[in-house]
Amino acid sequence: MRNEQRLPTGTPESRAFAQRVQLVMRLTARLNLLPFDDLDTRRTVLAEIFGRPVPDSLSILPPFYCDYGLHASFGERVFINQGCLFLDYGGITIGDRVLIGPGVTLSTAGHPVEVDERYDFITHAPIVIEDDVWIGASATVTPGVTIGRGSVVGAGAVVAKDVPPLCVVTATSVVERKRLKPAPAAAREGLSSPGYGDSSSHGSSRRALITCGA
Repeated sequence: MRNEQRLPTGTPESRAFAQRVQLVMRLTARLNLLPFDDLDTRRTVLAEIFGRPVPDSLSILPPFYCDYGLHASFGERVFINQGCLFLDYGGITIGDRVLIGPGVTLSTAGHPVEVDERYDFITHAPIVIEDDVWIGASATVTPGVTIGRGSVVGAGAVVAKDVPPLCVVTATSVVERKRLKPAPAAAREGLSSPGYGDSSSHGSSRRALITCGA
């Protein structure tokens, strides 16, 4: 994961993160129950989720899911279709005139891939989506990725590396990246449930096929 940072579990910082996640889960549940035409209340709840007022030109269709909220920012005329999930602790920056299709996941958080470290840290790295990008339905963007201006991410793609400007990216087959060492028996016996965040190894198990435009 490029630009990776680590949040140790079992610390005051990780507990504050977990508390914020619980709050935002309640807010997004409330958002998704509102009548679609209740625009004023929807914008009020979105401002609570993201910690500040959102642009008037931002469109988010419910249901929408987010885990942290405070580290996401939006440009003008951004459209986010139904069923999207933003895990934004590492930072999500979305430029102007970005189109995000239904069921898209932007995940900035995960865990170390080594078994003996996986339960001790939440890893995170920022996602940047530049102006005029279109992300197709059910695509996943993994931590540390920048998608260059004007590019298109095909439906179902898993993007685990940067996309240059004015390119089309589509999914390819699963690629084995590395072999992991088994955890020592003593460590396995002491494992408990991991901290919050989905493993970025799911995203990095696929690679993008990049077809560049002019």
